[in-house]
Amino acid sequence: MNDTVLQKFRFAVALAGLATAGCVSRTEKPAISVPTAPEAQGPALLQQFMQGEPLPKPDFQLALPGDPEPIDYELYGTFHGVGADDYRYEIRDVEGLKRAVGEGIHPNEDGVLDDPVYEEVQRKGVMDISHWDSLSQTDAVAAFFIWSQAGEEPGVKAFFTAVALERAGQIEHALKAYHAVILHFPRSVCWGPDGSFVWYVASASLSSIRRLCLTYPSLGLWLEDADVRIANGHDIDLDNDIVETKPGRFVHRSHADRVKALPELAALPMVEQRGSGEVQAVKFSNGHWQLRVQGQPFMVRGVTYGPTEIGYGPNIDHQFGHRWMFSDKNGNGRSDAALDAWVDRNGNGLQDADEPSVGDFKLLQEMGCNAIRFYVPNGDDKPYDPAHLNKPLLREMTRTYGIRLIAGDFLGAYTAGSGASWESGTDYTNPEQRQRMKETVRQKVMDLKDEPFILLWLLGNENNMGGDDSGVNATRTNASKHPKEYAEFLNEVATMIHELDPNHPVAIGNLGSGMAEVYRKYAPAIDIFGANAYMGPTGFGELWIEIQTKFDRPVLITEYGCDAYAQDKGPDEKTQAAYHVSCLKDIVLHQAGGELTGNAIGGVIFEYLDEWWKAGDDPKAHSTRSTWSGPMPDGHFHEEWFGIAGQGSGTNSPFERNLREAYFQYKTLWNP
Repeated sequence: MNDTVLQKFRFAVALAGLATAGCVSRTEKPAISVPTAPEAQGPALLQQFMQGEPLPKPDFQLALPGDPEPIDYELYGTFHGVGADDYRYEIRDVEGLKRAVGEGIHPNEDGVLDDPVYEEVQRKGVMDISHWDSLSQTDAVAAFFIWSQAGEEPGVKAFFTAVALERAGQIEHALKAYHAVILHFPRSVCWGPDGSFVWYVASASLSSIRRLCLTYPSLGLWLEDADVRIANGHDIDLDNDIVETKPGRFVHRSHADRVKALPELAALPMVEQRGSGEVQAVKFSNGHWQLRVQGQPFMVRGVTYGPTEIGYGPNIDHQFGHRWMFSDKNGNGRSDAALDAWVDRNGNGLQDADEPSVGDFKLLQEMGCNAIRFYVPNGDDKPYDPAHLNKPLLREMTRTYGIRLIAGDFLGAYTAGSGASWESGTDYTNPEQRQRMKETVRQKVMDLKDEPFILLWLLGNENNMGGDDSGVNATRTNASKHPKEYAEFLNEVATMIHELDPNHPVAIGNLGSGMAEVYRKYAPAIDIFGANAYMGPTGFGELWIEIQTKFDRPVLITEYGCDAYAQDKGPDEKTQAAYHVSCLKDIVLHQAGGELTGNAIGGVIFEYLDEWWKAGDDPKAHSTRSTWSGPMPDGHFHEEWFGIAGQGSGTNSPFERNLREAYFQYKTLWNP
């Protein structure tokens, strides 16, 4: 991949928007009274995020700002096929529309040529770079002018012109620019660097408009009746895509109007209930979903917890994944990481007298965490071995710290449970492999279904990823090539779990929203749509609406997060923390009782603690190598830096913790 294409991709995806009893005994099973779950991330946090932010001061003044929103586009053209695949907007009064939209926005891209600021920026010589390179520069004003004149596909050009305007603080003009993308270019796509995937700029624009209206309520604007629905969009065959577009129109809506319109869930009837026992997913008459534990609302404040000791990894440790439950290096009969971890407050790499051993469970409790995601290990020479779980420790986690377990089974991801070789990958059309995986799940459910620490069952982890992918995150299945067979198998396993355990719902661990239509048709037994989503520093875009329209289930973000390392700069906690807050905000705004889709039931941070094996280098060294490009703030994924806590120099592993800014942001927001 040449550097120009790679640069284009990195910043495109990043800017488009685009994670004791403590004794090690394995036999005791005391009765446990589980604390009632609080209404986590409830009205207080929702109201806080609805307050939004003040408008930023623009970096420059527009010479031709055009008319303020709302603009009546019917004065300047005709809409055809609204809501259909053949939608288009036909401009009749070009000059009138140019005056209305202002400079830099289609069809008035050349309006910038009459702006004195354009001439000034041009004289400075800062425009002598490519339009893609301009996105990585701090000069957003120059980026706006560069993109407005870029020789790029019109829709992509229009989208990144809007991005530049937003970065320059011209929020109202950016709203018009994003809207222009939907109006004029609903079928425009931006390609990945290697041609392996595309994303629609109109869909991203709609997400950006909603985000800006919510972030800056003082604008008093909302885009009404707008929608961009894309069918068959999860491949690179654009010819089979169906793009149904409703451009919508801006309307005035004050913050007070928004608050007044919030639904009163207690007054709404429930129209659907998934599960009949302790944990249920319920749907209200307005379409909102809520998870309930013991009859009380439960918003998942989850963390992926796998405190891998430095020097270990899956390729060199057959106990990888559950070693932490039994590790007792200091010989005190307690789990090292879970109960004896300590925080290096002064950063000297030593456990000082004022740095007691408190344990990760306590730190997670103080942060406000109420669930950890953990994949229950398979047996070494049999489907499942209960001895690989420290049940007394997990019971203590729930009883003392109020943290429950999202119990996962890979269901063939990484070939776990299927018996397939890594080279061939799990085959969901193979009856023998299906039976092995189903039996593994059956044994796990039978052993754990009555444990008080179980919150829900999670099937798979990005199994719908392309089967030819390689590297540390490759899941090695043929689910993407045989979606019907995979979905039918999911349904078969979920149905079995329901029969064995009516007390806990079943979720899928999907890569994004892919195959949602297939699940609706062939896997109706799935209760919760779990999505691993790394979609950039502004949240999850149209994922909520896409899942709602294609497979109406409550949505749990089963992985989200950001690394704490900036390429060519070094550790960067502030950017990581800002990314996490934006994601949390998006989750909360989409929860039941909010003003949006109401189908969010929480999220799972990826991850709690840095893992030093993930880059594939020396597991005793903290690698800063980027493993792949993607929607991180710098366009790079640094796999060994995703923790909201670090392990210092590694010499005190598995005990030492360096809590990052993101941890403290959650501690504040999750404990209002």
